[in-house]
Amino acid sequence: MRQRWPSRLWIVRHGQSAGNVARDLASAAGQHRIDIPTRDVDVPLSALGGSQADAVGRWFAEFPEEERPEIVLSSPYVRARETARRICAAGGTAPDAKGPVIDERLREREFGILDRLTTEGIRNIYPDQAEHRALLGKFYHRPPGGESWADVILRLRSALDTVSLHHADRRVLIVCHQVVVLCLRYILEEMDEAEVLRIDREGDVLNCGVCEYEFEPDEERTCVPRLVRYNLAAPLVEDEEAEVTAEPDVITGTR
Repeated sequence: MRQRWPSRLWIVRHGQSAGNVARDLASAAGQHRIDIPTRDVDVPLSALGGSQADAVGRWFAEFPEEERPEIVLSSPYVRARETARRICAAGGTAPDAKGPVIDERLREREFGILDRLTTEGIRNIYPDQAEHRALLGKFYHRPPGGESWADVILRLRSALDTVSLHHADRRVLIVCHQVVVLCLRYILEEMDEAEVLRIDREGDVLNCGVCEYEFEPDEERTCVPRLVRYNLAAPLVEDEEAEVTAEPDVITGTR
């Protein structure tokens, strides 16, 4: 039987970013806008986020060489690229590993006119958008110039097709963002809107939390994904420098 999936797939959210920290400060102060001097794509890791990425890299490095990731794919956003690079630099990949390879389809959800706004800011500056989102729900609401979760899922289906085409039978690590992690779960586990939003309500995706899949044949001998672990914090808990954080998205959070 031809395996059309990786032999193992890990999905890791980037480490805590400077944007996460700025969002917390703005929200605590009741401000409408988040003070970030760069484009969202250029927001780097915080010092803690770098330690988190190093910790995950050291955790992967403890695997036997033949069990470590062979292919590393990353969102083009700086915080994701830095996380992927630090995982590789810490010895977290196989000796002949390829990557990090940048794939724009793994990028953060685009927030359009709501970019850099706190939840309170959206309610005050764009009350019509807050009302529209409450009506449609976060899965289908698309802010002007931005994306809905459904839009993100469309591009991720394409990205997973590429993984299947080029990296079948390989061990693949994807480094990306909170909503992207959830949307990949939606696709791989064939969820519906209610299921993925229930998981989202249960808690934010951990910064550098590990999600892992293996692929087993079903009754028709077609390999299907099986979730092995989700939001694994062990690499961070075991490292004195890597505090566990579950920071919401930079603007509206995921609630």
